[in-house]
Amino acid sequence: MLKPPARGEDYSILQALVSVDMLVLFFATICGVGGTLTAIDNMGQIGQSLGYPAKSINTFVSLISIWNYAGRVTAGFVSEIFLARYKFPRPLMLTLVLLLACVGHLLIAFGVPQSLYAASVVIGFCFGAQWPLLFAIISEVFGLKYYSTLYNFGSVASPIGSYILNCFKASFLIITATTVLGVVVSLVLVWRTRKFYRGDIYARFKDVGFTSAAAAAAAEVEVPIESGGKQGRAEEEVVVNGKSSEEEVVNGCKG
Repeated sequence: MLKPPARGEDYSILQALVSVDMLVLFFATICGVGGTLTAIDNMGQIGQSLGYPAKSINTFVSLISIWNYAGRVTAGFVSEIFLARYKFPRPLMLTLVLLLACVGHLLIAFGVPQSLYAASVVIGFCFGAQWPLLFAIISEVFGLKYYSTLYNFGSVASPIGSYILNCFKASFLIITATTVLGVVVSLVLVWRTRKFYRGDIYARFKDVGFTSAAAAAAAEVEVPIESGGKQGRAEEEVVVNGKSSEEEVVNGCKG
């Protein structure tokens, strides 16, 4: 019951939850999403403690929101392009996003003048970018049969990480170290799935799509034939009836 199928096949919920791949992915997400979400939640207080005016603090919030959106959109289609063209594994893309998040945490930790603007951009982007990568990896590795349940399980990593890491300077150094740990753990998933992502992970979906398309095409061909047959028979009946009617008229005139 707990023996997992091949990667890309449909896992049961229990098989997915106890698999090493899911535990590694979940832990890396706790480290990455938890750290960026903690920074976002405390950005206003951080700005006040570093002497930024209220106008700048409002700007930080706007930058985080804008780049959060940009990260969600960009990570999805960029990772798809890299995967399709270069067989670039999505877990490795997630690892690079976590490394970039470390830059944002260090900018906050060392309090470089005016660094919160750049930190807001980096952290907002990385927070948004992690989500589509997380959910895409879940769907690809564990299948789609129980995707809705596994999707919600992956989402739980966010509040857990925020609760554990909810904390300022020394805290952000700790967050950076934790995120680096997430990078290392994420690399484990990269190594474990390297052969899987080198293959054609969409092959089974292509086969299903081809079969469905062939069935649909066959159905479309059959319907006109049946209709044509019925219509032909109806026309023959009309012609026959027409001839018999003409004969009746001629016979009537002769009579």
